[in-house]
Amino acid sequence: MTNHIQNANETESQVISFAEAFELINPHLYTVEERIRAQAKSFDPAVEGYVSYVCGAGGKRLRPALALLSAGATGKITASHVDLAVILELIHIATLVHDDIMDGAELRRDQASANAKWGNAITVLLGDCLFAHALRLSTNFSNSDICRRIADAASEVCSGEIIQTQRRHDLKLSTADYYRIIEMKTAALFTAACELGAFISEASPTVIGSLKTYGTKLGVAYQIYDDILDLAGNEDESGKTLGTDLQKGKFTLPVLLMLQSGKDVGELREILLNEDSERAEALTQMLREAGTIDAAKKIAERLIGECLEQLNGIQDNRYARGLRSIPEHLRHLLSKL
Repeated sequence: MTNHIQNANETESQVISFAEAFELINPHLYTVEERIRAQAKSFDPAVEGYVSYVCGAGGKRLRPALALLSAGATGKITASHVDLAVILELIHIATLVHDDIMDGAELRRDQASANAKWGNAITVLLGDCLFAHALRLSTNFSNSDICRRIADAASEVCSGEIIQTQRRHDLKLSTADYYRIIEMKTAALFTAACELGAFISEASPTVIGSLKTYGTKLGVAYQIYDDILDLAGNEDESGKTLGTDLQKGKFTLPVLLMLQSGKDVGELREILLNEDSERAEALTQMLREAGTIDAAKKIAERLIGECLEQLNGIQDNRYARGLRSIPEHLRHLLSKL
């Protein structure tokens, strides 16, 4: 009982420290937010309204936060770090615009998705515009290695989405394939944010490498959480359309673990291949009873532990503690599913 109470208190402090981490970089995040909203004015007036809509929807801004905290953990936050944060978030917004088209999602951040509002034709081109604009902004860095690394990350994200789309409805998808896909489509921008935040600060190669690994493991753990949320979360609380993975034939970690277990595979395959949204609750119940949702959570928790280990070699300061609070907060969110 004592340990349970202690863990609850630790979780509460972790949530508070997560809020404090964002408060720590709030002035810079405010600048990032203003810069993102201002990007719409860079487009033709006929396009400006579309860009303004998707860029003004807000969001968690995790990637900018990671870039800024990595900067502060390894030096001083500069204008170049703010530029990096803006560019990475624009790339992320572009991926969300395209994701919603592919998933047929009607809700994004408590408002109608772009595709629900204007249709797929305009929305796919809107995503293209955002990608192109972000890469154009990246050419303003004097060090071409930074521009190249951002372009590589954007390419990884798009390639990961293509591979995931290729493997939809694929009952032979392995967990190794799954990890490879999410390392590309989700973790790539987390990795770039942490790596380049330290690189711009001229940190040592060892520190840059540690933060790069931190970002990768955090990104993979975050995507596993998001995949569990899609199966077992609450749409009103999440503010986005859930249940789209099953409907679109995207087999995520809890499903893959059950397929590999051999338990109730025949019934599971029937549900997966029929894309029957009405049976989504039955699937979630099957996964819970089989223990694969809990197993996926444990894998994410292990990755969070490995992620935190990467910070052991980073000089302790308030920004480094801010970096620590993000995976700790993710652990708290996992515990609620």
